[in-house]
Amino acid sequence: MEIKIGKLKLKNPVMAASGTFGYAKEFEDLVDLKKLGAIVTKTITLKPKKGNPMPRVCETASGMLNAIGLQNEGIDNFIDEKLPYLAKLGVPIIVSISGDFVKLAKRLDKEKEVGGIELNISCPNVKEQGTRNKGQGLIAQCPKATYDFVKEVRKTTDKTLITKLSPNVTDIVEIAKAACKGGTDAVSLVNTFLAMAIDIETGKPKLGNVTGGLSGPAIKPIALRMVWEVAKSINKPVIGMGGIVTTEDAIEFLLAGAKAVQIGTANFIDPAACEKIIKGIETWKKKKS
Repeated sequence: MEIKIGKLKLKNPVMAASGTFGYAKEFEDLVDLKKLGAIVTKTITLKPKKGNPMPRVCETASGMLNAIGLQNEGIDNFIDEKLPYLAKLGVPIIVSISGDFVKLAKRLDKEKEVGGIELNISCPNVKEQGTRNKGQGLIAQCPKATYDFVKEVRKTTDKTLITKLSPNVTDIVEIAKAACKGGTDAVSLVNTFLAMAIDIETGKPKLGNVTGGLSGPAIKPIALRMVWEVAKSINKPVIGMGGIVTTEDAIEFLLAGAKAVQIGTANFIDPAACEKIIKGIETWKKKKS
């Protein structure tokens, strides 16, 4: 069950995905956190961020839409108040960052409790990345921008770097190769699909942001295909995600070439999803050995 991603050593290949597990403390009475392979924190930014207008979440067929907008209390609050708790868990902590990537990476590089950094260059619910990519959309939608940002962050830290890719592209392999060229240790995919829903009674979008990111079982077949395409095209570890709810879902991603998986939306359905999937994969491996 043990795997290695960059400098990180994980006891198993199952991680709690960013944005769905908070900072872990919310789950301490529901899950044995020490059994997780790793925890990816909620994305943090340099300064506190209020996020998008309400409503921010709505259910859809076989999934959910969210447009949280990376609400968080900033890097100072994270280091002072969140990190001390996370450090006591005894599992690798991967901090998801967005916005001022270089400044954030420099700050986190000094924190020994931080095992790795996930570059969230693919959140569909923020406008800032389009600004940083010269108005051309998400950083993860442009090979050159992806390469440039990963390269700059790579210069600032020796910690394990994971680049989170967007499915909202024509060729995700091209983006993954750019991230590898820039110096990432691994790629994680996929982030959510840009989507929307409309309330037919009011005639208005169900999200305050109008559009949001679609996650859950509805996206799994597409996410799985993208993981397979990337895994056979690069020589860096691939972390698969997108609609993983059951052990069988997770195993499909591993068979498609992923070295590890992240569990996201399933945590809202069943807080013990990660723990159950870890046990399921272990049982499956024993049967196959």
